[in-house]
Amino acid sequence: MRNVQSIAVDTPAATLDELCLKYGVWKTARALLLAACRHRQTKNQITELSNRMLRDIGLPEREDVLMEVRFSLWDIRL
Repeated sequence: MRNVQSIAVDTPAATLDELCLKYGVWKTARALLLAACRHRQTKNQITELSNRMLRDIGLPEREDVLMEVRFSLWDIRL
């Protein structure tokens, strides 16, 4: 970061006050909530991956095998 950039940066409270004055409180709050939701959605979650997928990407398998039991059409006996 250049020295000029570090000098020009305000505190978050001052920046928030400036945004509220320019766009209004409700629009600023809405934009902050939407940004927080988008940030939360972009995180990679490995909790939904199966043990096979975890092995494929080199992560340790989960111990709980209850999530692995799924109904298969091959289990139907005629």
